[in-house]
Amino acid sequence: MGKFRVVHYINQFFGQIGGEEKADIPPQDREGALGPGMAFNASFSGEAEIVGTVICGDSYFNEHQEEAITDILERIKKYNPDLVIAGPAFNAGRYGMACGSVCKAVREALNIPAVTGMFIENPGVEVYKKDVYIIETAGSAAGMREAVPKMAKLALKLVKGEQIGTPQEEGYIPRGIRKNVFAEEYGAKRAVDMLIKKLKGEPFTTEYPMPDFDRVTPAPAVKDLSKAKVALVTSGGIVPKGNPDKIEASSASKYGKYDIEGVEYLTPEKYQTAHGGYDPTYANQDPNRVLPVDVMRELEKEGVIGKLHRYYYATVGNGTSVANARRFAQEIAKELVADGVQAVILTST
Repeated sequence: MGKFRVVHYINQFFGQIGGEEKADIPPQDREGALGPGMAFNASFSGEAEIVGTVICGDSYFNEHQEEAITDILERIKKYNPDLVIAGPAFNAGRYGMACGSVCKAVREALNIPAVTGMFIENPGVEVYKKDVYIIETAGSAAGMREAVPKMAKLALKLVKGEQIGTPQEEGYIPRGIRKNVFAEEYGAKRAVDMLIKKLKGEPFTTEYPMPDFDRVTPAPAVKDLSKAKVALVTSGGIVPKGNPDKIEASSASKYGKYDIEGVEYLTPEKYQTAHGGYDPTYANQDPNRVLPVDVMRELEKEGVIGKLHRYYYATVGNGTSVANARRFAQEIAKELVADGVQAVILTST
C-alpha cells in the first residue's frame, strides 16, 4: 500500500505569504508541503505525505466564510486526499475558527478524516470541539515541536480506522462525548475512594469533571455618581470611520482608545462598527445605539454623573479568545484607574 495522501490547510502567515497585511488574501493552493507541513511529513514517518497545501488569509476566511469554504473544499478535492490536517492554530482566534470550520466541512462534505490543533482558550475550541478532533497545544507557535507529532499520530490512527482512545491518551481536547465502559469496581466504591483521597489531600482524577467558571467579586457601588468620572468601554466594535486601528471583525487581537472630548453624540459620518457576526446596519445608522455617548452627555449636563471620561475603549467580542479579552481588560483597567475613573459602563451588541 502506498502512502496516505494528505492536504494541509494553513493561513497566510504559515503559508509564507505575509502577516496581518496579507490577512485578506482569498484561498489558493500549492503542491507539496510548506512551513509546518515539512514537520508533519517527518512525523508521518513515511506512512503519509502532504501532497497539497491550501492557504487562506484569516480575515478573508472569517469575513467570507461561505465562499471561502466552497473554494477551499474544491481545492482540497483536486488532490484526492485520504486525510486533511489544519493548523495548528495555537491561540490565534481567527485562524482557529478557520481550522475548525475547514475540518468540519471536510468531514461532513467529503467524508475525509481531519485533525487540527489549538490552545484550550482559542474560540475555535468551544465552537468546533464536538465536531472535530482538536489536539491541545501551547498558546503560541513555540509549541509547534510538541503539537505536530501529536496531531500526526492521531491523524494516522483516524485514516487507518484504528480505535481512538480517551482525550488523556491521545492528547485531544474533550469533545463532550461520553461512552459506557466496564470498570473493575462499581461506582459507589470508586466514589468513596475519590472522596477519601480528596479529604486526605491526595491527588485523584474525577470521572465527571465539572465546568470551571471564572468568578469575579463585584466592586462596591459608587457612593456618589454626581461626582464620579464615568468611562465607556465597548465590545460592540464602535470605531472612528475607516477603523484606523484595523481591529479585526472576528477574533480581535487588539482594541482601540479614542478621544471624544467635545463630542456630543456619535454621527454615522464619523463613526462605524468594525464588528462582524451581526447586522451592522442599525449600529452604523446611529453608533450611539451601541456606544451611548448621547445619553451620557445628557446625564452629564443633568448632574447625574460628574463627568464622562474623554476617552472610550473599543474592541470586537465576536470570537475573541478569553486570553486576549483578559489582557485587554487588564490593560484598559490600569489606564482607567490612573486617569481617576470611578465607574465604567460596558456595552456590547
